[in-house]
Amino acid sequence: MKKLTLKEGEDLVRAARNAIELELKNPYFKKNVVYESVKHFGEPSGVFVTIYHYPTSTLRGCIGFPRPVKSLGQAVVDASIAASFEDPRFVPVSHNEFAELIVEVSVLSEMEQIQGSPEERLKAVKVGRDGLLIEYGMYSGLLLPEVAVEENWDAEQFLEGVCEKAGIPEGYWKQRNVRLYKFTAQVFKESEPNGRVYEVKH
Repeated sequence: MKKLTLKEGEDLVRAARNAIELELKNPYFKKNVVYESVKHFGEPSGVFVTIYHYPTSTLRGCIGFPRPVKSLGQAVVDASIAASFEDPRFVPVSHNEFAELIVEVSVLSEMEQIQGSPEERLKAVKVGRDGLLIEYGMYSGLLLPEVAVEENWDAEQFLEGVCEKAGIPEGYWKQRNVRLYKFTAQVFKESEPNGRVYEVKH
């Protein structure tokens, strides 16, 4: 994953906020308007957009694309709208609360499969650096790197947590027929609603 500059991170966060605002004003707006502002982010990349309430940092929505299925610019725009209006855990974001929300963009590296024995898999995961994706049949779950830090988990708890996210028993990460991946993320976040953008370091 090419390391992004802070300016590039600012551009992505601003595009995410603009897309949410335009969707609020007109659900039929043409995404091409925002796509154009980030057309220079043409390389495909996985990305997640997370929305929080300010100042409580309560989660308000989080959706993304684990794999590079579209350009980074388009992925950020689409994920920001989905996180705000399509996350099944929450009601859609309203006009009234938009001014109280902060936007975070996580740009993902390529997925690296973790194989081997349970001990080798456990040893391959580094809390604070790695995010996890697990796939088992029709079930899948992803946790961003920051989750393990925020929850104060060790590597084994993190692996159990991603199983829970996928809706499978906690110990399934040990099974060979379960596909387990790790990735890193470069994270950019607003300090306050529509405020200064900074890079999050864990």
